[in-house]
Amino acid sequence: MKQYDVRQCRVVRFEQLTADVFSAWVEAGELARAAVPGQFAQIFVPGKTLRRPISICAIEEDRLRFVFQIRGEGTAILAQTKEGDSWDILAPLGHGFALGDTTRKVCFVGGGIGVPPLVAAAKPFGQNATVVTGFRNKDAVILQEDFEKNGNQVILATDDGSAGHHGLVTECLPEDCEAIFACGPTPMLRALTAEAEKRGIECQISLEQRMACGIGACLGCACKLKTEDGGWRHGHVCKDGPVFDARLVAFD
Repeated sequence: MKQYDVRQCRVVRFEQLTADVFSAWVEAGELARAAVPGQFAQIFVPGKTLRRPISICAIEEDRLRFVFQIRGEGTAILAQTKEGDSWDILAPLGHGFALGDTTRKVCFVGGGIGVPPLVAAAKPFGQNATVVTGFRNKDAVILQEDFEKNGNQVILATDDGSAGHHGLVTECLPEDCEAIFACGPTPMLRALTAEAEKRGIECQISLEQRMACGIGACLGCACKLKTEDGGWRHGHVCKDGPVFDARLVAFD
């Protein structure tokens, strides 16, 4: 199989996690065996021209798990999936997390629908990973049990204080972490990048961006990346990312 491919994948488990968030396990064969944490897939939606990009939440042998939120007509159609249906999937796409030594004490930080891609990434670290997740309120909380099954240490924060810590995820970072891996809203990623720089530790961030082709052909998901001469260049989230060394991302 080449770097990525298209497969018809049968949905073997489909469930609703919250009012607008859904989880799907699919039989993906070679696509699953080739995937790494942090990558994503482009999923065909009947009646729509463009595929929808959805991050890979979990990888188990020949199966992939996708957790997505309804954000428009396309994802609303996917939310009507029934077990036994087939998804037309282009995957695995993009660059995932470079996890390195899994005996290190590390921290995974996710905000909202940026939490799902951290499940597979945190799994190899077990109890060496502290996972900090942030949501608007208790009704939006997802995947806490999945991190606990991984053996990860889990810290929850909510904007309104209805569950866990009342405040920002950046207020919950452990002092002894040697690296940060994160996915979520841009303001959160910017703050984590600054915190990692202050501590002098590694930080990898997964950027959220609208995508069309998913393979770098349409150039629609441009992002600003720093260059060695102090300038910047245009990169593309789907091809150069979605995971980047935080030091290379120009947030301005």
